[in-house]
Amino acid sequence: MLTAVTNIPYPHWLNPGDNAWQLVAATLVGLMSLPGIAVLYGGLVQRKWVVNTMMMAFSGFALVVLVWVLWAYNMAFGPQVHLGADGSFLSGFVGHPHPILSHFGEQNQAVSGSNTLVPFHFPTSTLAYFQLVFAAITPLLFLGSILGRFKFKAWLLFVPLWITFVYSINAALIWGGGFFAQKGAVDFAGGYVIHMSAGITAFVAAAIVGPRLNRDRNHALPNNLMMVAVGAGILWLGWNGFNGGAPYYAGVDTASAVLNTNIATAMALLTWVAMDMLFSREHKPTFLGAINGMICGLVAITPSAGFVSGVGAIFVGLITSAVVWVSWNFLSKVKPFSKVDDALGVIYTHGIAGLLGGLLIGLLADPGMIVYGVKGRVYDAAGSFSVGGWFYTHSFHQLWEQFITAVWVIFFTAIMSAILLYIVKFVCRGLREKDEVLEVGDLAIHDEEAYPRETFAERVSSLSR
Repeated sequence: MLTAVTNIPYPHWLNPGDNAWQLVAATLVGLMSLPGIAVLYGGLVQRKWVVNTMMMAFSGFALVVLVWVLWAYNMAFGPQVHLGADGSFLSGFVGHPHPILSHFGEQNQAVSGSNTLVPFHFPTSTLAYFQLVFAAITPLLFLGSILGRFKFKAWLLFVPLWITFVYSINAALIWGGGFFAQKGAVDFAGGYVIHMSAGITAFVAAAIVGPRLNRDRNHALPNNLMMVAVGAGILWLGWNGFNGGAPYYAGVDTASAVLNTNIATAMALLTWVAMDMLFSREHKPTFLGAINGMICGLVAITPSAGFVSGVGAIFVGLITSAVVWVSWNFLSKVKPFSKVDDALGVIYTHGIAGLLGGLLIGLLADPGMIVYGVKGRVYDAAGSFSVGGWFYTHSFHQLWEQFITAVWVIFFTAIMSAILLYIVKFVCRGLREKDEVLEVGDLAIHDEEAYPRETFAERVSSLSR
């Protein structure tokens, strides 16, 4: 008697829903970079820098893809090197650098030192891709500070070095089960690992590279606000994947994180608009101001999206947008901020907003917001994971852990970024293009321009004569 053979497409550990959501969430995050950041930044810069801006965004993303799969993923999420005694800082510092390109590396069940209470229900390739797009957007964020003067070949060298020696180490320490994760510090989706580190690197890079040409700084008007709106809209909605994918499971906390992301962002945008109308010199609402507020809300809610309730999300958006508005308008006039030409204000909208978002976890995190499930009538799990802030627990322990971790990220990122920039400066014989090249922009660097004077219609008419 012949027995029927049933081909089961899923291994026993794979949950199709979780796997599908992680891949969709990762793709949403990828769209935030390409075309999101490319279009947003491309619309904000002068016409002569549009091609260079888009080219650096696309090339930066491509560089991180290769670095990530060849060695950086396992540095961040692989087995720890254990450079010191168990439990020491060096023991949980970084993972072993090696590729994930084999069939075993891509198709086996994902495993990480990130200390989740339940196993991953998807393969390593899914986890690696999700974390890849997080890593890839980070250099594109600090790109905003050095637009209009950074050498393209210097960019091609700096991005792989920075991902290897800054991003991967911070990710291992906070996300990959490293020292700060073991101490209890949390960063839901990258307020510290991504945004604050991008803001610090942006400030350091802008200081070392030097300012744009005076003429460019004095006439730094956006070339296309419609494209800015398209890029900003992709960022806002793409952030649903950014924070919604952070729990790694298509569960209730995913839905909470997505909703809280939009609540905080809406509050932050309206707060910035209100402050422009009430306190700016012109007393007028501006679209660029609204975009700044939007970004502040997105960045600040990122480290806490699944840890705070909707009330907490409102306060995260309100507090962060108000503080960054004051910083943007007043701190920028005080040394050393007044001496550094941060072209798009990345230190404010990402550095300061990321710092505030991470610290507010220690105050606003609601222990009733369960990330991984809890025993009871509705949930059936081995345990639960949540975070409690001072307003709920009356304990400053979580705030202290967040503060110590922030101090590390700030100083380590600043020092290591500066070292890498000086290495790149030596190898590339400078970090900035020559002044005569800066006067021309895209045509001098890429032999292309975004808005050529000769239109397609004119070419057709000239050929028909």
